Amino acid sequence: MSALNLDTWRDLPAAQQPEWPDRGALDRVVSELKGLPPLVFAGECDQLKAQLAAVARGEAFVLQGGDCAETFAGATADNVRNKLKTLLQMAIVLTYAGRVPVVKIGRLAGQFAKPRSKNTETRQGVELPAYRGDMVNGFDFTPESRVPDPGRLLRAYHSSAVTLNLARAFTKGGYADLRQVHAWNQDFVAGSPAGQRYEQLAREIDHALAFMRACGAEPEEFHTVEFYSSHEALILDYDHALTRIDSRTGLPYDVSAHMVWIGERTRQLDGAHVEFFSRIRNPIGVKLGPATTPEEALTLVEKLNPENEPGRLTFITRMGAGKVREALPMLVEKVTASGATVAWVCDPMHGNTFEAAGGYKSRRLDDVLDEVAGFFEVHRALGTHPGGIHIEFTGDDVTECVGGGHPIVEGDLALRYETACDPRLNRGQSLDLAFRVAELYRAE
Repeated sequence: MSALNLDTWRDLPAAQQPEWPDRGALDRVVSELKGLPPLVFAGECDQLKAQLAAVARGEAFVLQGGDCAETFAGATADNVRNKLKTLLQMAIVLTYAGRVPVVKIGRLAGQFAKPRSKNTETRQGVELPAYRGDMVNGFDFTPESRVPDPGRLLRAYHSSAVTLNLARAFTKGGYADLRQVHAWNQDFVAGSPAGQRYEQLAREIDHALAFMRACGAEPEEFHTVEFYSSHEALILDYDHALTRIDSRTGLPYDVSAHMVWIGERTRQLDGAHVEFFSRIRNPIGVKLGPATTPEEALTLVEKLNPENEPGRLTFITRMGAGKVREALPMLVEKVTASGATVAWVCDPMHGNTFEAAGGYKSRRLDDVLDEVAGFFEVHRALGTHPGGIHIEFTGDDVTECVGGGHPIVEGDLALRYETACDPRLNRGQSLDLAFRVAELYRAE
């Protein structure tokens, strides 16, 4: 089958797709999207693929993170800067304390759609369609808000463009300069235990930079960072409309993001998502839960990376702290034995969700840390490379996850519970995680 036949997914069952009430309106929106400029370029996707190939070889580490579900209202300079600030601080901790090159990938500029376990939501006896992310419908619990609106696909594109423009400005315009390591810490995090630990590390970096300047060495890499975008390519009409043929190679790329992934709920081997992903040339990921069998993982490798291209395929495992040590080894062992070139990344968030008092969905930082520790233990025992972490975080001082060096308890959740979907680590908790990961990596 030709990789240029990009419509084959339409003949297969597609999970988690909206029930658009007006197909004509959807067709008009898709037609408009097809004529809009790319959000990223194929060459940038190839650069990320090369870096992920280094991860698969055990030479680098992935830090991938951002909002559970972006909102259109969140596409502001302050919000984007705060998320980047968190990612940069975590990357500094991992690079300096963990002594490993870090590939920085944001869950942003496209993460506007979410799969749901139920099609409807009921409150006080009223049943309405579930909120599926700003790309599909509105968060407000009203009949009008919850109707899937294809016009939101265009808003998602334009919000993604704004977010990417801001991200590029911050990462290339001086904000990501290593000399800014202290400036990134001048807010609520500075007074936390993680912030104080980070400040000590920043002083060490200052001393190292001063030494290098005295020696006449100040590489350009110290002033900017390579930063990539990613999202779950859930709404196939959107990602298909933003697939373009690369003028260099004649191959198709989904230019809505540098990297896209298939979620745990949409990785059916005979489904539309796997088929669509098999046609595009981006680096891609697949979420694997604890019920994944080695046979399923190997079939995914065969379908999505038949040429065994380094950097093409990342398996993002989401097992849960109580299952990772039991469920992960057989997957890693069988895939490695097959000769498949795969980067392994740990999502320690989605398998560790619980309902706290008051009905708040939350996660315990201790469970997140334990799953990451289990992920490292499995790879250490098998002699394979723990390639990265994939987390949901925010740069704001929210109270959505329990625990941390500046501890949040269940009674605090109502203070600033602001997520549009799943609970996120705040910046202090994210730094706690980064320091723990650095310790685990150095123990390898």
